[in-house]
Amino acid sequence: MNKLEVPGKFTRAARGYDFLVGLNPGYHQALRRSARALRLRPGMRVLDLGCGTGASTAALVAASPGVEIVAVDASEGMLARAREKRWPDRVRFVHSRAEDVDEGQFDAVFAAYLVRNLPEPDGLLRRVRSLLKPGAPLVLHEYSVRDSMVSTALWTVLCGFIVPAGWLVTGDRSLYTYLWRSVMDFDGATALRDRLRRNGFVGVRSAPVPGLQLGVVHTFAGHKPEQEQR
Repeated sequence: MNKLEVPGKFTRAARGYDFLVGLNPGYHQALRRSARALRLRPGMRVLDLGCGTGASTAALVAASPGVEIVAVDASEGMLARAREKRWPDRVRFVHSRAEDVDEGQFDAVFAAYLVRNLPEPDGLLRRVRSLLKPGAPLVLHEYSVRDSMVSTALWTVLCGFIVPAGWLVTGDRSLYTYLWRSVMDFDGATALRDRLRRNGFVGVRSAPVPGLQLGVVHTFAGHKPEQEQR
């Protein structure tokens, strides 16, 4: 399975997705923690990239109920599940690849479990920077284990439960074996911070989220410069 197949795989797995993430203690709490790092205020316009079935969207609503949210995903099946839920009027779902979003400018961008799945993450980050207003923040909520042997081992142990559970619920093992390997192959926290800086973000920082996945899932934050260099 390659990264170009990921949206289609998620479409086929969409019906069981919420059940599976619900088995992960602290999953939604961790998303809300990362969403709060955006420091949202009512009236802000926020882009939720890779919204899936709406867990990240719900985290943004919880962070500030008065924000306008454009939630985007490339998987039709995941979006269909998201749209079945009850949302404030200021939430809108859009079917699009993250790289192709054309929805104007935003006061903030949130991307949960997205960058690792992209064939060209640098291109996406540059595109995100162009969508942000000057000084506006980007927060990534992402797996990153390569900086730590302990975190790498913990992730492999966790996948000893995730892969069989995903296979049992969806009948497809490939998406969950891909999940394990994609995290193993992805940037460590230091490399992802460097990637953000390399693609024009400033004030870059990160912190692991607490709980069962301590050291496995992190909040990465940065912002577009107030003035772009020429």
